[in-house]
Amino acid sequence: MPLTDIAIRSAKPRQKAYKLCDMQGLFVLVQPSGGKLWRMKYRYAGVEKKLSFGTYPQVSLRDARKKRDEARDLIAEGKDPAIERQRDKLRASALAENTFTSIAAEYCRKRRRDGDRAWAVATATRCEYLLSLLDSSIGRMPIHEIEPIDALAAIRKIEKRGKLESARRTLQLASAVFRYAVATARLKSDPTRDLRGALTTPTVTHYGAVTDSTEVGNLLRSIEGYEGQGMTKWALQLAPHVFVRPGELRHARWDEIDLEAAVWIIPAEKMKMRKPHHVPLSRQSIAILNEIRSITGAAGYVFPSMRSRARPMSENTLNAALRRLGYSTNEMTAHGFRAMASTLLNESGKWSSDAIERALAHGDSDKVRAAYHRGTHWKERVAMAQWWSDLLDSLRNGATILPFPATVAI
Repeated sequence: MPLTDIAIRSAKPRQKAYKLCDMQGLFVLVQPSGGKLWRMKYRYAGVEKKLSFGTYPQVSLRDARKKRDEARDLIAEGKDPAIERQRDKLRASALAENTFTSIAAEYCRKRRRDGDRAWAVATATRCEYLLSLLDSSIGRMPIHEIEPIDALAAIRKIEKRGKLESARRTLQLASAVFRYAVATARLKSDPTRDLRGALTTPTVTHYGAVTDSTEVGNLLRSIEGYEGQGMTKWALQLAPHVFVRPGELRHARWDEIDLEAAVWIIPAEKMKMRKPHHVPLSRQSIAILNEIRSITGAAGYVFPSMRSRARPMSENTLNAALRRLGYSTNEMTAHGFRAMASTLLNESGKWSSDAIERALAHGDSDKVRAAYHRGTHWKERVAMAQWWSDLLDSLRNGATILPFPATVAI
């Protein structure tokens, strides 16, 4: 006979536990303590088993019957309800551990060692920082519970601080994390896929750079008179001669530099284009490096941090030094030495555009063409490096540079 709520509520405890049976294996086990536990008896593969559905009245008679019916449906499908319940608990536990922050960290670790696609050190540091901005909003949420409105609200917190480019880039990175979760079977779809266009588009700004020859001379003289930390001055002196990216300069190590062969080989993992870059060293560059080595020794970072030789110079050091010299962000940045070199080398008309592009380590979508250029333009780049350093010396010493005559690139 089916149970009723009245019968269950009226059941009194006895010295020993006893059952109040409902139908199709469902019953209430009345404990000597007075507790009333829902149980279901069933057979699977010839073995008698039991399921627990919680306590009465927290689980009502109606809910207990629903759970019984769900269990019977699983049995009809040839599944053991007890095993399925255990699997559900494991899935729930795994999903709860798969927070956005944990998967973002996993994604970043993957990108750091992702073969030819691996992030450069500076890129990895920047991306990890941007993703960390989401820790306080969606970071602790299980990734499968994050909805578009959650992601948008988190990104807009960055946007409201006026960090439009950071907000845009963070949205891109968050989308990459969600897509990684999809690819690793922890998420069905990327909740940010329909958020394109939701953010304010930042105004494109270019790195401040001095490109007028007279102003270049003034800048170089200012660097010569820099009275700050010695290592910073050396970095400022070398930067215009080699015009590599600031992160590549800061992370330079002595074991990458061969002063006798006059070449600095930057490993692929440090380069934006994920390819090793050979930098020919002029006599002036070698003189600066020899001066540094006489003080620091030839091990570790060429430009170590002031606090620890185990770390490179801070990414803000060179820009801060330029500000100290009186140059605003719009006038000159550490990255601006590249624009300076590109502008004046191209204006000279003495060097092929391919050699200049190779010197700047810009990518080439044609792999065969890129390989060809690396080989054929090396001698030209060596000559160009020395010509460029000689030009910088002339400008620093106050020479007036007339318009470059049109010549045929060698």
